[in-house]
Amino acid sequence: MTIKYEWRGDFDNAALNALHAAGFGHPVAQTDWRERLQRHSLGWVCAWEDGSLIGFVNVAWDGGVHAFILDTVVAQHCRARGVGATLVATAARESRAAQCEWLHVDFEEHLRSFYFDACGFNETTAGLIAL
Repeated sequence: MTIKYEWRGDFDNAALNALHAAGFGHPVAQTDWRERLQRHSLGWVCAWEDGSLIGFVNVAWDGGVHAFILDTVVAQHCRARGVGATLVATAARESRAAQCEWLHVDFEEHLRSFYFDACGFNETTAGLIAL
């Protein structure tokens, strides 16, 4: 089966809420992703297989040269097939095309190999304040 990747793809809020809930292990929310993304994001990448949303990544930005990877998620049955890495590669390509100079990501320790090895991020020193 062919997987289609789409920058700023059209999606259904219910489908993205279901994918997000399954991927991050929380109840299905009623988030208005369309409104959120239109307000805060440079773009996003949707991955589709047979008309179903199987992957997603959000690219937030500062309106200048910094873009930020958020909400990377791939349907459980599609993991370990390169979908996540292709989502991030597409996000990087489109961020570069939008004249961004930096693509940032933060992640939990168990995702270290994915972001450093599969996606090509470099380790940096960063800070975080839990609010």
